[in-house]
Amino acid sequence: MDRGLLLALALLLLALAALALGWSARQRRRLGLPPGQIVASDMGAWERLREPLYSERHRLTGRPDYVVRQGRALVPVEVKPGRQAAQPYPSDIMQLAAYCLLLEEAEGQAPPYGLIRYRDQTFRVPYTAALRRRLVDLLGEMRQQAAAADVPPNHHEPQRCARCGQREHCTSRLS
Repeated sequence: MDRGLLLALALLLLALAALALGWSARQRRRLGLPPGQIVASDMGAWERLREPLYSERHRLTGRPDYVVRQGRALVPVEVKPGRQAAQPYPSDIMQLAAYCLLLEEAEGQAPPYGLIRYRDQTFRVPYTAALRRRLVDLLGEMRQQAAAADVPPNHHEPQRCARCGQREHCTSRLS
């Protein structure tokens, strides 16, 4: 093969690799993903978690949007592209804490933190013993309410009731 052709082919491959790396870096920045290897994704771009994470002990299951390996630690990432806020919503923090708990049980090591990505901002949420306790307490409260005959609404907003998936079964509708 001609040396000039080999050189041109090598330069083309190098340029394609540089473009792919640039695209990957832009995607990471856009998604607010930390440095590290993306080991799983529920967003379709990377390898999907084969099965949802499951904790028999806590009767909890879930699948984070991304799981990034940083050294020996796994970091869950939850993406909420339509949200904007100065700080993460408490419900999003609890969802992220649930993913941390699931990864802790699956891997035998607690993630040091998780990330919540809103439209223009990424929040780093430390996975502390206090957050873990709050989550476990909340799971217990949810189970108690689920077993109760009548569960009162947790808000007073008729527009939320109008969009609720449990509306047809609810005896405490506001609208």
